[in-house]
Amino acid sequence: MAQVTGIGGVFFRAKDPEQLAGWYETHLGVGGGEAPWSQQAGYTVFAPFPADTDYFPPERDFMLNFRVDDLDDLLARLAVFGITAERREEWDGPHGRFARIHDPEGNPVELWQPPS
Repeated sequence: MAQVTGIGGVFFRAKDPEQLAGWYETHLGVGGGEAPWSQQAGYTVFAPFPADTDYFPPERDFMLNFRVDDLDDLLARLAVFGITAERREEWDGPHGRFARIHDPEGNPVELWQPPS
């Protein structure tokens, strides 16, 4: 039986698509160039949330979540560029460690370091 084999892309509106794409490429290594971004194999969570969730801002309909291999190192590199991250102890647990940043257009971006 045919089935979906993975996420082929994430598409969303932006006020300045070129600038925003550059931000993601520069700071998170996502996208860029002629060739599509090739990601490492791993888990992808697909999870609709209730409309009244407080897990991400109510004025946003989605939140990107990226797996990272070294959360502390990435947060330190982002801080050099003035990109602040939010960390909460209650976010961390058996599923890994988490931090939140926002892109230049205010979209929430969750950074997830799965457990080793």
